[in-house]
Amino acid sequence: MAQWTQISQMLHRLPDDTIINLYPPSTFPIEIRHFLAEWIESQRWDIFVPENVEQTSLAQDRLDQTISMLQLVAQQNNVVDRMKLMQISKNMDMFQQEPLQFAVMVRDMLTKEMVLLNTPAQMPNPPQFQQYPNRESLFPNTPDVDHLVLKVIEVQDIRQKMHQLQEELNWERQNYEGLQGSIPQNGLDQTQSEIQKLQNHIQQLEYNVKTMAKKRFQLLKECVDCLDQCQTRLISRLKEWRWEQHKATIGHPFDESLNLLQTRCEQLLGVNGKLRQELMLMGKPMPELQERLGKLLQVLIQSSLVVDRQPPQVIKTQSKFSTTVRYLLGEKVAPGKPVVLKAQIINELQARNLASVSGDNVGELINNTAILEHNTSSKSTCATFRNMSIKKIKRADRKGSESVTEEKFALLFSTEITITGCDTPYRIQMISLPLVVIVHGSQDHNALATIIWDCAFSEPDRVPFMVSERVPWRMMYSTLNSKFTSEVSTLHNLDSYNQHFLAQKIFDKPDFNDDFSNIMVTWAQFNKEVLPGRPFTFWQWFEGVMELTKRHLREYWSAGLIFGFIGKQHLHLILKDRPNGTFLLRFSDSEIGGITIAYVDASENGGQKIQNIQPFTKRDLEIRSLGDRIRDINHITYLYPEFPKHDVFRKFFTEPQALHTGGYIPVSLQTKVGTEASSDIPLPESPHSVGGFTTSSEAMDLDIDKILESLNQ
Repeated sequence: MAQWTQISQMLHRLPDDTIINLYPPSTFPIEIRHFLAEWIESQRWDIFVPENVEQTSLAQDRLDQTISMLQLVAQQNNVVDRMKLMQISKNMDMFQQEPLQFAVMVRDMLTKEMVLLNTPAQMPNPPQFQQYPNRESLFPNTPDVDHLVLKVIEVQDIRQKMHQLQEELNWERQNYEGLQGSIPQNGLDQTQSEIQKLQNHIQQLEYNVKTMAKKRFQLLKECVDCLDQCQTRLISRLKEWRWEQHKATIGHPFDESLNLLQTRCEQLLGVNGKLRQELMLMGKPMPELQERLGKLLQVLIQSSLVVDRQPPQVIKTQSKFSTTVRYLLGEKVAPGKPVVLKAQIINELQARNLASVSGDNVGELINNTAILEHNTSSKSTCATFRNMSIKKIKRADRKGSESVTEEKFALLFSTEITITGCDTPYRIQMISLPLVVIVHGSQDHNALATIIWDCAFSEPDRVPFMVSERVPWRMMYSTLNSKFTSEVSTLHNLDSYNQHFLAQKIFDKPDFNDDFSNIMVTWAQFNKEVLPGRPFTFWQWFEGVMELTKRHLREYWSAGLIFGFIGKQHLHLILKDRPNGTFLLRFSDSEIGGITIAYVDASENGGQKIQNIQPFTKRDLEIRSLGDRIRDINHITYLYPEFPKHDVFRKFFTEPQALHTGGYIPVSLQTKVGTEASSDIPLPESPHSVGGFTTSSEAMDLDIDKILESLNQ
């Protein structure tokens, strides 16, 4: 709760109106922020978008968790705080109809806090938040840019004062010459006195002009130095934005807005133009400063091209895809000839030497040009490639066992652009994130593995597209957790038990109970070598689980009802002393994309045994939901450790629908396990009954076609 610690220390300096606006008493009282600080900051709120109604269920889970946490904290405090928190938790029921509104409100609150923390300490009375809907408009200038702008204004002011002094000096010199011409030969003391005063004044003016000229030159140099520093920071921030965009592939939070960076680019371009004007008005050449400003201008113009919406990082040939390139100095583009961006596909070798990339592609791109167009409402200038496709690809010679799904390409976007106020057109270009080109859908999983590894373990400013072949397990696990929670759209992370089992699986060390954190995991272990006794790799298996959870189990997982990744040894350890009927849900480790129910059952000798029901796959859960299957199975009664299944799974049960049979005998679908299935109808022994584990079998009551189909197998 580092953020709350910092915010709470500065609350006493904020106006009451700002605090009330930040923590509205009627919707999000400050007590919630205080008592739930650590929990709030440990969750991901940045993923919520008001328009995304698909997030409603996830937002509902978050709202329910917040209310439950408040009630729990209330019981742990004194009677005053307890009553206050209980009332707040009750008031939060107002969001039950609009849970997404609550999640977005918390997201915005955390963003506003970050804005406050980044506000210069000397700024009195920060503006009210309701006047500024986002961070960019709240603080459009960083202190360094403000300082630079003030310096430029000072240079302009000195120039104007010098001009006035020079005019006065010219006038006084004219007066001086006139007085000298009017002096009689015998001279007059009064005239001589006036000439002397005028001469002194002229000398003072000349001294002032020289002094101001020196100051003007010094300020100009300081302005160029400051501009260099500001631009260096800006370009560094642009690189950070691209890096964050790269990491977003594996689920890292990413603020995709470019508005603030665009404002910075425009400000620095304006400052550069003003400084170049001031140099031209100096009256004498300043080659060093002029050259520096020219280089800064070139770098800024060339660095302002950004791939705003990346192309898919796995692209199948002959398939349409889109991408958007944005130019942050779009409003400064010289009017006239349209600016056309061209895209070409390049390989890894070409990406390492962009300066030498020719017009020839290593693949043929269809619809590879787009016009840079300005949107007045969003104030953005973008070129959108809407129907691009890769017709064919030329692959490099592969080394050893390298497959086509390990070869990385990129799209290179380029154009020639002229900026208003600049005589010379500039050649600008930018490459996309790495991508893998496939020719068949069966290659998709392995191609995605290449992208995941690249996004997770590459270094900033690397040589394209180099990435380590081995990383510590702690980094691998962090990536798996981040990708899993992001893909599933959940706040429920993988726990330490899941982490340990995943490590045991990828390293094939089921009996290893020490810390795996620093053991190195290789690319081959991740997605080249098949798991022992299995026909698939670790990544193929993990992705299958992730996809199943995303499609059918997200709510169960988010509610903490699925134990997830657990080995059989650990499974027996935690269930061995539990009553018969105790069960837990775990992901199958023997097939891709399956979830199984492990439960305690009575053995033949009066003891206990652990049974594992045949895994339910995507197809099974499309036929009947997990909740209904759990309700069907009488063998299981308590979710580990001791939650009655009808209490925790009730909201997942499907209510019986009114039957409109039209004269037919109604049928129903029900899950039967082991002997249950064979006791209703005489079915042959299931081919899946192996290893002592019971299996699941679908039976439809009074469905003759189903019976005949089973008998004919």
